Amino acid sequence: MSALILALIAGAVVGLALGALGGGGSVLAVPALIYLLGFTAAAATTASLIIVTATSLTALFAHARTGDVRWRAGGLFAAAGLLPAAAAGAAASRLPQPVLTAAFAAVAALSAVRMLRPGRAATGAAAGGTRPVRAVGTGAGLGALTGLLGVGGGFLAVPSLVTVLAFEMRAAVGTSLLVISVNSLAALATRGATTSGIDWAVVGPFAGAAILGAWDGKRLAAKATGALLQRAFAVVLLAVAAFMLVDALT
Repeated sequence: MSALILALIAGAVVGLALGALGGGGSVLAVPALIYLLGFTAAAATTASLIIVTATSLTALFAHARTGDVRWRAGGLFAAAGLLPAAAAGAAASRLPQPVLTAAFAAVAALSAVRMLRPGRAATGAAAGGTRPVRAVGTGAGLGALTGLLGVGGGFLAVPSLVTVLAFEMRAAVGTSLLVISVNSLAALATRGATTSGIDWAVVGPFAGAAILGAWDGKRLAAKATGALLQRAFAVVLLAVAAFMLVDALT
């Protein structure tokens, strides 16, 4: 199968995840770029940021049209991650490829576990309410993950917005796309030198398919239950994480 076809298929899946779940697309984009399209770990994380930024902005627009974005709270949450995202993005190019791969696998596994336990978020929101200090700390942590691993952080942002800021699920999904967009742009700003080796003939179609998939993901989210989507995605993600961890350690 040609690289173009693989890029289009992978991009569509990434877009569906971002549009439907408000996150998770980047944790599929990086392994797809590495194992299907032959990118190095460093190049894959940079390319993932480009793809996720374009796709998240598109999905953000779709969710904003239906009033599912909390702009002020999401902006504050994202602002806390700006400096960590920029700093981690600058450091990422200096790390060995096996370290990046293993770290990414660990984050992917954490994402899958969180998605398999969706009930915890609602309980935490009801019990704890909004905690500004915790919100800032969570936002900073998401920013660092974005810069280091090329992930938007939506798979952690959604449960954090529900738990820390007491958002309902639809608002959390929409607002997480704002957080992803801001963090990804900040991380990309420090990776200018690493974009020179990007294969745009692959990344361009990948991003285009992801953007189209994000619109379909938004429609899918309106038809299927969030719990069902999350469980299916989590199972795939656990398999990806296991494969990447084995690859990093062998």
